[in-house]
Amino acid sequence: MSELTLDAILRVAVDKDTSDILIKANCHPTFLIRGKAVLETTFPILSGAEVRRILYSILTPEQIRTFEDDLDFDLSFEIPGVSRFRVNLFHEKGEVGTVMRAIKSDGIRTTEMLGLPPVLRKLVVEKQGLILVTGPTGSGKTTTLAAMLDYANAWKDGHIVTIEDPIEVMYTNKRSVITQREVGNDTKSFSQALRAALRQAPSIILIGEMRDRETIESALKAAETGHLVLSTLHTNDSVQTINRILNAFPPQEQEPIRIQLANVLKACIAQRLAPRADKPERRIVLDLLINTATAKEAMLKNKIDDLYEVVRTGSFDGMQSTQQALLEGYRQGMFSAETCIAYSNSPNEMMQLLRSAARGG
Repeated sequence: MSELTLDAILRVAVDKDTSDILIKANCHPTFLIRGKAVLETTFPILSGAEVRRILYSILTPEQIRTFEDDLDFDLSFEIPGVSRFRVNLFHEKGEVGTVMRAIKSDGIRTTEMLGLPPVLRKLVVEKQGLILVTGPTGSGKTTTLAAMLDYANAWKDGHIVTIEDPIEVMYTNKRSVITQREVGNDTKSFSQALRAALRQAPSIILIGEMRDRETIESALKAAETGHLVLSTLHTNDSVQTINRILNAFPPQEQEPIRIQLANVLKACIAQRLAPRADKPERRIVLDLLINTATAKEAMLKNKIDDLYEVVRTGSFDGMQSTQQALLEGYRQGMFSAETCIAYSNSPNEMMQLLRSAARGG
């Protein structure tokens, strides 16, 4: 027991293609592999004291004090040649624990490798505007943003500023120069760093997450004043994203925000990861809204629900709904019917679409 190290656990986890590692007292280390929790019984059940020793090995004395005062703590660290890890430390029943997200060190995957549509590459080299990547926790938002940002890095001259909590993907300068700032270490908050970024001659600003009203306002202002802004939210589809932003403001303030959003938005990219039927891996399923003239008009007239039809009929402009993405995956043999229904926003409609597809429709 005294010889067990965090390094040993994490190396095994990465070898097994684990996305997340859960370590807590009175339990074997648990690996989340393609969405399924697996107890790693090659390691012993860990006592509370052992978990504390293992986890505190990656913290400085100051970080330990902060964690013990605040009871939660976020950081990132890297095992060279293995992976970077985004770490959340927490307390449970008086003991400490962690969930660590593995961010592989084998290079940033390209948009082509991820199966992302070409329109995303076009969007990320625009001069200004707002691009939002949304989805539940663990849906691959960071991976998609990294692919898009790395494409811009390779094809666009300028200064890319990222504001993250914590820093996850490490970028290298290509045609652009990249400055990565971590909330807590390099800046006090997203909103403060975003205000400062406007004075740092950025061509692209990446905000790890639009967590509050102040950050949303600053992001909209940055997109309005000649910058391309990328950020994330936790929503299930692209139209929900519009409502989520508006609902961050009191009713009397929503109209000017809606008009501002209609004018600066480039795209909402809502995604989830669905298990493939043909390979032991998961595939990104996109619900993609492009802010065409039709979409902009719907937002300006406050007909937000009309955007669902705009997405459904907007394939010429690169748009697609979750239903359409799943159905296309089913036709290609990528997704089973059961997966399509389980990951659909409207299971009954999905069943009808699958029946039609089975009849050759």
